[in-house]
Amino acid sequence: MDFTECYSDTVSSLAVAARESNVRRVSLLIQRGCSVDSRDNRGWNALHEAAAAGTIVCVQQLLKAAEGASSGCRAYVGSLTHEGESALYLAVQRRHLAVVKLLLRAHADINQPTNDLSCPLYAAVDCGHTDIVELLVRKGAEVNGTHTASCWTCLHQAAYKGHSDIVRILVGVCRLEVFDDHMITPLFVAAQYGQKQCLQILADAGANVNAQASDLATPLLIASQEGHEGCVEILLDHNANPNLSCSNNWPQLPIHAAAEFGHNTILARLIAVTHRVCDRGEGELSPLYSALKNNHSHCVDLLLRAGFSPDAQDCSSLFSSDTTSPLAFTLALKCTSSQPFSDSARLLVAAGATLTGREWLYILAMCKSDVLQYVLQQRSIPRPDQLSRTISLCSRPEQQSNSPLSPEELRGLVCEALGMVCHASYWLPTLLQAGLEPSLLLQRPYALRKADSEVLNYFLQFVNWSTLSHPLKEILLPRKESTWRPHYECVPSLSHLCRLRVREELGSVVLMQTAVVRQLPLPPPLQIYLQFRDIPPPSHATTVPQGGFLQRL
Repeated sequence: MDFTECYSDTVSSLAVAARESNVRRVSLLIQRGCSVDSRDNRGWNALHEAAAAGTIVCVQQLLKAAEGASSGCRAYVGSLTHEGESALYLAVQRRHLAVVKLLLRAHADINQPTNDLSCPLYAAVDCGHTDIVELLVRKGAEVNGTHTASCWTCLHQAAYKGHSDIVRILVGVCRLEVFDDHMITPLFVAAQYGQKQCLQILADAGANVNAQASDLATPLLIASQEGHEGCVEILLDHNANPNLSCSNNWPQLPIHAAAEFGHNTILARLIAVTHRVCDRGEGELSPLYSALKNNHSHCVDLLLRAGFSPDAQDCSSLFSSDTTSPLAFTLALKCTSSQPFSDSARLLVAAGATLTGREWLYILAMCKSDVLQYVLQQRSIPRPDQLSRTISLCSRPEQQSNSPLSPEELRGLVCEALGMVCHASYWLPTLLQAGLEPSLLLQRPYALRKADSEVLNYFLQFVNWSTLSHPLKEILLPRKESTWRPHYECVPSLSHLCRLRVREELGSVVLMQTAVVRQLPLPPPLQIYLQFRDIPPPSHATTVPQGGFLQRL
């Protein structure tokens, strides 16, 4: 049934006249003896109509007529619609101040609740009628009652709507620490919805800026999550605690919320006041993980520049087995994406994130040589004389970008590469051109045998195949392929032996990654030859082996 429509067979003529503010007709109908309490389909009588219309003369006439009724004027003033609305409630809702005063003098119940638990004061607060709020408070309206199914008070509603003038009135008469059914205070509401003026008034009045909801969320956490910069500043200025745990389920601080939702300015503010134990502490959670969750690379960059470790802590117990490090986390999130190597991953690598077997597995599985090239530009393959230095380097919590791989990292790279040798056409040229010593790949010759003939031929041109042991030749020898003749059945050319000797003297990394060759008084073609750049790389496989990679995980 549509209660907004008034049907002619239920509404009285007197009520229609009151609705239309027709004072003369109201007076005439009263004189004729029309009932002032006749109800329509909504339960409205003439007084409800007059109060809603705001016609004070009609209200006065109806109240005077009700004095002679058997039920009396007070009962008439207190009559309710089917929704539980009194004439006072309707006048308050529509901001008819003079009618409100008149009804209060006629002893209207100032705290009469409606069916949905509202009341005149709550209606005035909700609509932002400051003058009526002042009147009702002065007349003794209950200010701390709950008026919604979720137990909100008038102060909650004023903070939610951003009615700062009303909040200023209520903080002088209300309890500041009132809670809804989730233990949320009015100050929390103001922080959640970005009502800065209301928040300022409540905080200045002494409301608890660290009051926690039932899930332990704080006003600072919710303001940080919602991106309300001004609210964050107000809370911090009033000594809100940025290091107060905000969850029962996992380590969560306001800094995590700012990072997860990409609020850079707030994140920068919280970095300055948050304890760094969350960075690498056991049982804690680095905000890097939060920023990586939604790939907010600008937040990742900000955290790394502020000194947060690119390695952080192992959080696999909190999330999944892939969360052993921030880099593994972001690579796992993007492994099925069309662009799995995100800007965030690049930032972590450039910041010196440790590359364990898990990270190498993801990187190699992308089957993109440009990704591997980028990683090796940031973390170079070490020379033999650097190995002792890289051991001490990798033991430090913070690594420097462009530093050589540690022995453990290099070992992990070789191990994972040989585990994916059937797709070596993607990674082998990049590794060898980056200065990887080929002998490292010969430590597992049975793995190399799985490579196709083109890849194996390419690899053998980086070694002196004439010096390979007979057992090694037998392992590398393919299965009776009549169309392929291995290089080591031929005698190496003198020029090839010369460049192998040059590489032996200089070292693979120096030869391939520095300008030492270009500084020699040699023609450019010979410089290219000395760096093995004349060897065409093997063609790539036609399909990227994502399925096989995922099975390995």
